[in-house]
Amino acid sequence: MAKLYFNYSSMNAGKSTVLLQASYNYEERGMNTLLMIAAIDDRAGKGRIASRIGLSANAGIFGSDDDLFEHVKKACAERDIHAVFVDEAQFLSEEQVWQLARICDVLRIPVMCFGLRTDFQGKLFPGSSALLAIADNLKEIKTICWCGSKATMVARMDGAGNVVEEGDQVVIGGEETYVSLCRKHWSARQLKAD
Repeated sequence: MAKLYFNYSSMNAGKSTVLLQASYNYEERGMNTLLMIAAIDDRAGKGRIASRIGLSANAGIFGSDDDLFEHVKKACAERDIHAVFVDEAQFLSEEQVWQLARICDVLRIPVMCFGLRTDFQGKLFPGSSALLAIADNLKEIKTICWCGSKATMVARMDGAGNVVEEGDQVVIGGEETYVSLCRKHWSARQLKAD
């Protein structure tokens, strides 16, 4: 049985690097992969997955209303698809997560999702919530806080480096906007050692 996987972490843990490496492993063995990324995340360019260490690949984009089951079904009509990889999975809707599950259950293709678990306020993203509920396999990709403890939270900063506590759930940005922290230092809003 094909499985639905959710690989989650806070920011800058290497999720995209792991995704690109796993896709490469399939392709190296002559298998076709289908890469997808949320349309809202265009930091590396529209339809591009990129890691901080310089790896990148083109990917199909999905919007909040796209039917991912139909998208993958159509791609399968053009060529064999052996695995589907979804980056920025926190931006999926609950309905899209169920569509990914159908890809596994009906089309028998494994789907590997990579994304954030929580936002800067410590709240689950809709896609992450649904994936935590129904994925067959959950895996945390670990990163560390400035103190050396495991980072599980993410803080958003303004342009002056101050912690932002309110605002839209989604603001696209990288290291200039977000910092990964352990729960203790996230609660204290402590971005670095005093």
